[in-house]
Amino acid sequence: MFIETRKILLKKINELIKIINKYEKKYSNTAMISRTHGQKASPTTFGKELKVFTSRVKKQLRFFETREIYGKMNGAVGNYNAHYFVLPQVKWDIETKKFLNTLGLKQNENTTQIENHDWIAESLNDISLISNILIDFARDIWMYIMLDYIKQKKIKSEVGSSTMPHKINPINFENAEGNLEIVTSLSQAIGKKLQISRFQRDLTDSTVLRNLGVIYSHFYISITSLIKGMNKIDINIQKINNDLDESWELLAEPIQTVMRFHNIENSYDIIKNSTRGKSLNKQTIHSIIKSCDLDDNIKEYLLKLSPKDYIGLAQKLTKKKN
Repeated sequence: MFIETRKILLKKINELIKIINKYEKKYSNTAMISRTHGQKASPTTFGKELKVFTSRVKKQLRFFETREIYGKMNGAVGNYNAHYFVLPQVKWDIETKKFLNTLGLKQNENTTQIENHDWIAESLNDISLISNILIDFARDIWMYIMLDYIKQKKIKSEVGSSTMPHKINPINFENAEGNLEIVTSLSQAIGKKLQISRFQRDLTDSTVLRNLGVIYSHFYISITSLIKGMNKIDINIQKINNDLDESWELLAEPIQTVMRFHNIENSYDIIKNSTRGKSLNKQTIHSIIKSCDLDDNIKEYLLKLSPKDYIGLAQKLTKKKN
């Protein structure tokens, strides 16, 4: 069951990654304000921020995809007691291993009456980690929608709100987040339980194992919601650009870094006093640059910089394969 379930989930996740990759490439050079602690921070690109999430998911998928699946075929308490008593000439440990391998299973050679379930706990941890990353993703997209950096396409069949028909609510990302929360909670609880059994066995694992399908179902539903949501968005370039154009204080970082490099004393404090907690325009930043104790050539270099150009290697990092 797990082998087929894994194939279905991997196919669905890769479908989501493919859709996000499309936006990564399209907006790899689309500069926007980043936010640390919720506050305006050095510019990034929309594509690069999406790449952060797909690279995280792909890393965890490698563990999920290659996780070995174990099986048990060694008698009532794991010693081949009856097997060996009836046919002692058979090399039961070798023959059962061969048989399990034909089913795509790895033999768990040291068990009690039950297979130890550690691998199930590991696979649930894989799903939990991927789900947590996708919760992070869903919340960021939700907030980009709130900031008006992302516009949602109008779908005629959808109801905006029970009383406010003008709204386009980010319901797909909210539904995904809710389902992913269920996945992480159940995965952690069930994974913890499955590793514990009294002596050679008790029955507590039996009822818990029946809930694996619930986890996989919520996980599948959440990925489906994210795919649906990502297929309904457009990037609001005008809003993103307007915010950048109104945030020249973001250049405080490169100015003070250049000053430090050229051994200007108290560089950080000088720029902090001129910029901290302030919204600055192009003229003000240029005045700060011109007043710095730097060579004219260096000042000229800084004066050519704008917030939308200050993105470092974001585009290169986005396009780099991982």
